[in-house]
Amino acid sequence: MTNPCIICVAITGSLPTKENNPAVPITIAEQVESTHEAFEAGATIAHCHVRDDAGKPTSDPERFARLKEGIEAHCPGMIVQLSTGGRSGAGKVRGGMLPLRPDMASLTVGSNNFPTRVYENPPDLVDWLASEMLNYGVKPEIEAFDLSHIVQASRMAADGRLKGPLYVQFVMGVKNAMPADERIFDFYIETLNRLAPGASWCAAGIGADQIRINEWCIAKGGHTRTGLEDNVRLDRDRLAPSNAALVRRAVELCEKYERPVATWREARAILGLRAPASAAA
Repeated sequence: MTNPCIICVAITGSLPTKENNPAVPITIAEQVESTHEAFEAGATIAHCHVRDDAGKPTSDPERFARLKEGIEAHCPGMIVQLSTGGRSGAGKVRGGMLPLRPDMASLTVGSNNFPTRVYENPPDLVDWLASEMLNYGVKPEIEAFDLSHIVQASRMAADGRLKGPLYVQFVMGVKNAMPADERIFDFYIETLNRLAPGASWCAAGIGADQIRINEWCIAKGGHTRTGLEDNVRLDRDRLAPSNAALVRRAVELCEKYERPVATWREARAILGLRAPASAAA
């Protein structure tokens, strides 16, 4: 039996700039073009942030709408996942794009430390974001920066605040949060399987940890995330020339471990998402 691997590409994020790497896509047009290249390389989920005219992170629903429209037009069938992350706004502003009804949206169900600040996700905001996702038919990707986030997500699924089966992403390598440690990674998988049977999982590694986390995910049967949001380099000496280059590196790991790369149809089936009417037959 084959076990297709879904590759998510995090195209921009809130922090990387063109000073970090000229390939980081900032404008909507750049983001659509970069996503299209990554889609052709094998990515089937686009994890999306948007920037304002000054290149600063924003949760502007109008910008998200233009990006979503562009990806859907140029990457038929690709899963659009919009970020509700805290670097782009505060409070309910973070969920202002959910009425756009993207396929998915990120959801962090608890707070944790970042390099220089606290990433605040208070219970009332988490519950509101989760309820908006239920209301608009948006599948959450649970971003787990801590073991407690896996526990909390399983509780929310059990009491109906989240619709199962869960899709959980382990985020590792953020300074002051969870390190990229393989024994912790394995315990994450064990805990998720125990608390939320039937859940699917992926993981993201930050900076130099990206390729290591990609390999752990693919070798252990999960899905994986790559992209310039998390890592702007191919290695210590070379900048990544594009998001597509990082996707191709993940594809090579799938070949190494004899994992087929999920097509957009397979990815949607795994995640329980309907095919969009606009996608080619």
